Amino acid sequence: MFQGEWSCSECGAEIKELPYEPTPGKPIYCRECWMKRRPPRREFAPRQMVQGNWNCSDCGAEINELPFEPFPGKPIYCRECWSKNRPPRN
Repeated sequence: MFQGEWSCSECGAEIKELPYEPTPGKPIYCRECWMKRRPPRREFAPRQMVQGNWNCSDCGAEINELPFEPFPGKPIYCRECWSKNRPPRN
């Protein structure tokens, strides 16, 4: 956190701490004004599920519903095996 004495470019409120070092010549906003100005969060439509009869490629568990159409020859995993074997997030 960066300590200093700034004022909000929109409402003039006093700002004493920022999570970034301000760039000279760029506007600075207090939390309330920044929240009003930020783009709205994206809403995602509910995912269409595919019904079928498959078996997990790892443990053999029965799978009746997937969030995608499986490709022939590609492994598919139940929720537990997928969570256990998924690649780490960066």
